[in-house]
Amino acid sequence: MPEHIAAGDCVGLMRPGIDAHTLGLDHVAQLLRECGVRAVVADPDVGDALDCISRPESSRILQQWITANRITHLGLSYRLDPARGRELFGYLFNYLRERGLLAEYGGPIKRLYFAGLPEACRTVEQEYRGRVIVFSGDETPGETLARFGIPSRLIPQQMRNASQYDDARRQFARDVIAKGEYLNIEPADRSGYPGYGKADDHVIRRLDHSIRRNLPPLIRAHAGPYHPDRREAISLFLDWARQLAQAGYLDILSIGTSQLTQSKFGEDWGGLPNGGGVPINSPAEYRQVWEAARPMLVRTYAGTKNIPHLARMYEDSIHIAWHALSFWWFCRTDGRGPNNVYHNLREHLETLHFVAQTNKPFEPNIPHHFAFRGADDITYVLSAYLAAKTAKLSGIPFLILQVMLNTPKYTWGIQDLAKARALLRLVREMEDRRFRVILQPRAGLELFPSDIEEAKVQLAAATALMTDIEPGISNSPQIIHVVSYSEGTRLADPAVINESIQITRKSLEEYSVWRRKGWVPDMSNSAEVNARTEELYNDVRTVLAAIEHSIPNPYTPEGLYRVFAAGFLPVPYLWECRQEFEYALEWPTRLINGGVRTVDSHGYPVSAQARADIAAQRAGRIKVPVSLKID
Repeated sequence: MPEHIAAGDCVGLMRPGIDAHTLGLDHVAQLLRECGVRAVVADPDVGDALDCISRPESSRILQQWITANRITHLGLSYRLDPARGRELFGYLFNYLRERGLLAEYGGPIKRLYFAGLPEACRTVEQEYRGRVIVFSGDETPGETLARFGIPSRLIPQQMRNASQYDDARRQFARDVIAKGEYLNIEPADRSGYPGYGKADDHVIRRLDHSIRRNLPPLIRAHAGPYHPDRREAISLFLDWARQLAQAGYLDILSIGTSQLTQSKFGEDWGGLPNGGGVPINSPAEYRQVWEAARPMLVRTYAGTKNIPHLARMYEDSIHIAWHALSFWWFCRTDGRGPNNVYHNLREHLETLHFVAQTNKPFEPNIPHHFAFRGADDITYVLSAYLAAKTAKLSGIPFLILQVMLNTPKYTWGIQDLAKARALLRLVREMEDRRFRVILQPRAGLELFPSDIEEAKVQLAAATALMTDIEPGISNSPQIIHVVSYSEGTRLADPAVINESIQITRKSLEEYSVWRRKGWVPDMSNSAEVNARTEELYNDVRTVLAAIEHSIPNPYTPEGLYRVFAAGFLPVPYLWECRQEFEYALEWPTRLINGGVRTVDSHGYPVSAQARADIAAQRAGRIKVPVSLKID
């Protein structure tokens, strides 16, 4: 156990300029500050100096930063190449030693920390033998503070409660993986209803059949091998589909198609690089996939242009289980496609009207794309609600509500539960006999480390979190999107996908036992979760009221464009179309108490009413692009 940080100490956190990963440093600094510990994150000029530490000017900048801030504990973060991370830490250590800045040489630095990829952490820990405390980035807030030596009396009660929940889930997950009993989980037999595995099969019939028979949730997973030769890649994927179908663990196969498939389907690719994913380029190849995958249901990504046409083709070729659309994304805003945002919205809403005619579900592939770009929790929930209401108004009968947890990865479990519950409450208020909502949670991609055993633990812990979204409902969640444990390092093959499903299924079984025995906190009526859920619900309602008052017909392509352009959905990390959506970039965000909030230039939270009022004032000035031309 490291020595306690004393009053008057200051933790300095730094990263080299080449490493753009800043959220982890800000997260740690905030945790320390909330415990009353002074923490300073280095400015970019200090990071640049660290990149070339041997230069006299760099040395001066670094020492001046340490001295001016009276830093007594120093941490370096480097999450790129492990060998370079170890080397960089070595340069820093030698620099501090040679200039007498370490406490053992009479200097101010009492303790050193290093955060990096697991391999880099192992080599640094071995080389410096207890003189450095390492962080791989997978620690809960409680584990992080323990490694810094923060006395428990300094940790705020809200943080202790959050940490207790997250730590308990981690302990549960470690127990599940250590026992290995998940390998005994058998496939669930979903057969026995009309149309099973045939062209007219339907995910809702499969779901209702499973609920009646008290079977586990339906399981959906992505699969998509890479091979430089297009035909070999398709042949390999067909083999994977057959293997997954024969094993019987997977219910819905999501085809991980290549970027070329999404953006240039049916065109002559002329030797363009595949870039990963399955390079399907004809309806006949999609039909081959459906045949190989039976009796699994099959779905795939939407395209990035000609989206209504592709949706019809998916219906004809793979009898797609459900359609997923992203509204403001998979276009110029993220560099994934040629459509401008307004054109994208026009195509997506046209596609929604077609999907409604097929009686198939729709999945908003939207809120986590805002979260990837720094959006706050209100924006996460609001964007999904806007998509859900647009879908209902378009005649969609079934909404598959994907909730990506652990995004960003430093989100506390209680905050994830609050986001999911607030969103479900809002969307379920729209339910009636013509509109049904189906919950489909998933783990966030950032959650999975490169250490395979730790990744399995994280998968089990995320599954436990899913069951706490609606702990009082026996058949919730109804569908689980299983992210395979290898995703942090490599593509998942059928063996990994099946094992990931076994881990998920066993975790579902065991967690209910642990909850019943009181070995994990009962989150069914958590005061912290309830308070944050209510706050989020009311905040989203506040912004919605401003949208519906200031924007005529907001659930149309023109209205949804104005919502984004006026700044109702802040995305501070948007890198494309920045001039067009300048108001969306205006509000910075930061992690506060394990959730993401919009803040002002001084870092203080901005109320939902204040930001909604500003966006509403601008809404009337937003001009919708006239041209639908694709460059």
